[in-house]
Amino acid sequence: MRHYLTLALFTALSTLFATTASAYDAGNFVVRLGAANVDPDTDSDPIEVGSTTLPNGVDVDDDTQLGINLMYMVTDHWGLELLAATPFEHDISLEDAPVEAGSTKHLPPTLTLNWFPMSGESPWQPYIGIGVNYTRFFDEDVDNELNEALGNILGLPLPVDAKLSLDDSWGIAGRAGIDYFLNDSWGLNASVWYLDISTEADIRFAEGSTSFDVDIDPWVYMLGITYRFDF
Repeated sequence: MRHYLTLALFTALSTLFATTASAYDAGNFVVRLGAANVDPDTDSDPIEVGSTTLPNGVDVDDDTQLGINLMYMVTDHWGLELLAATPFEHDISLEDAPVEAGSTKHLPPTLTLNWFPMSGESPWQPYIGIGVNYTRFFDEDVDNELNEALGNILGLPLPVDAKLSLDDSWGIAGRAGIDYFLNDSWGLNASVWYLDISTEADIRFAEGSTSFDVDIDPWVYMLGITYRFDF
């Protein structure tokens, strides 16, 4: 009985919405909101502290926040889109030891030009795009575990008091996704970005400092809703 009710509800919704969906038009504004997950594909240079080398550097974990896209359709098939989000926060750990190194927050505004191949009245609107990403890091924090580990590496009786800073990054961005419109205004969205994010990490403490490059290069996945409107 439950299956029949589900089928009946789906059929009713399809009948209600399917006849009013349409393709994008030049001049449309599009807002997308949803859960965005930043999943880094980290590649770190070795970390050298005194005479000790940590060959595998650091690892950066993932985080999920509210993703926000704003797009303007320049033509029926081309849209200019800005990706924004609430700040992502990532924990950083050493790859060569069970040590929590610290954390950082970042904002990754990304501008892409998207191509929509479909036309006519199709409610399905797949797209691909390419553009540029700027990533700003802030609120870098060093974990006490790293302070203790650095103290041990340097042969000190007490933990060091380290400070972490990460350089901001510019890089290319790739984009793909699909909208499914329920009516002329509202739809569902699934999308993915690849962001080229590279930074130099600088760890400073009274007894010295160390710097190393980190390629974060995350995939960003987002599921949410789409709203289309005109001024």
